Amino acid sequence: MFPAPEARWHYRRSLASRVTLLTTIAVGIAVAVLSAGVYITARIQLQSQLDDSLEDRAHATAKEFRYSGNISLPKYLANASDVQLYRIAAGEGGTGPPLNETDLPLEADDPEIAVAAGELDLSVRTLVVNGEERRVVAVPIVDGEALVIAESLDDQREVLARLGGVSLLFGLLGVLGAGIAGWGVARNGLRPVRRLTTAVEQIARTEELDPLPVEGADEVARLATAFNGMLASLSASRDRQRRLVTDAGHELRTPLTSLRTNVDLLTQADHDQKAIDPQARVELLDDIRAQIDELTTLIGDLTELARDEPLAPVVGEIDLSEVVEMAAARVRRRAIDVTFDVVTDRWFVVGEAGSLERAVTNLLDNAAKWSPSGGRVTVRLGAGDGVGVLTVDDQGPGIPEDQREKVFDRFWRTEESRSMPGSGLGLSIVRQVVERHSGSVTATESTSGGARLVLVLPGRPDA
Repeated sequence: MFPAPEARWHYRRSLASRVTLLTTIAVGIAVAVLSAGVYITARIQLQSQLDDSLEDRAHATAKEFRYSGNISLPKYLANASDVQLYRIAAGEGGTGPPLNETDLPLEADDPEIAVAAGELDLSVRTLVVNGEERRVVAVPIVDGEALVIAESLDDQREVLARLGGVSLLFGLLGVLGAGIAGWGVARNGLRPVRRLTTAVEQIARTEELDPLPVEGADEVARLATAFNGMLASLSASRDRQRRLVTDAGHELRTPLTSLRTNVDLLTQADHDQKAIDPQARVELLDDIRAQIDELTTLIGDLTELARDEPLAPVVGEIDLSEVVEMAAARVRRRAIDVTFDVVTDRWFVVGEAGSLERAVTNLLDNAAKWSPSGGRVTVRLGAGDGVGVLTVDDQGPGIPEDQREKVFDRFWRTEESRSMPGSGLGLSIVRQVVERHSGSVTATESTSGGARLVLVLPGRPDA
């Protein structure tokens, strides 16, 4: 599914430009909201102040009129020259036309007439008089009459217009400054990312897995640390691969050389038409067959060791006791001069049956190989502290304490084992399989002085 065009446009932009754009938009929205709030607040405040001022002037003028009884209303009584004064009266029934000529567009049901009729104590509203908006306040003066004070809203509109212009100007400057600051901060903040990118690209070009320099303890430093961990894992994996190829070449060379020698002998005999003793020919063919078997086993071991992937997601519940019994039966057929004493309790693990059977078979093969003719291999499977414990004891010479960890390394063989069949990969496969199943395997000394290999796997006793 392809991303939308706007998404593709978004990801074509650099991270710095996206940060700058988002910062600018965020600041622009904040400035717009703040400016709107300031404008609305200022408008409400100016309107309230104007209404309070007009009400105070209206009450003062009405009080002066009632005290002097003067029907003429000089503007100085309003303490200002920016207002217009009107005197209106209600007609019969509480409503009627104005008492004096006025340019106020009043109707009989307007609130100013209601104030004159004594129905309201105060009226405040905005009227359009001769095409000009005015704020109009009406208060009663005597029965049936009201005083109306009107002031133009032009000054207020001019103040608000100036405020809007100033807010717009400073808002634009703020947005521009935020964009510049956001670009600078993004560029400066992403400088470590650019250095990290350059280093990673250098690694991709040269394939040199040198660790990256880590500065500070921020998110970029954590990313570099994590990347260094990945580089270390890759380097170790590459080293293991190189060692595996080198050791495999060394191990394959000996059986291949022997196989070629035997084949050359047979070929030379047929070419020279010289008869080979039948017994010698049988021995040569048996030797060739044994070498082919050894190569087959070695290739299988190498294939198993080359599997670096974790446990496959499709697994099943396996009865480990059945795996041990099948492996013991298989090894018995190959090691007929060794006795196997096998006692198992049921223990169920989740994993790959084939891999586990190969690991157990390798353990038993190793024990049978080192046990003397007529010797005994003791196999026990039981539960202990929430894990299944498989113990394999042999009656061989045992493993020196300083070599008990090395026996699980690939192609590692003791001096005594170099003359014996095998590739040195069996126990390496055991450890790899067990670790893939979240278990462990260790080597110690048995009660008879031979080797004891202990395999531990998590699981449960009942299915």
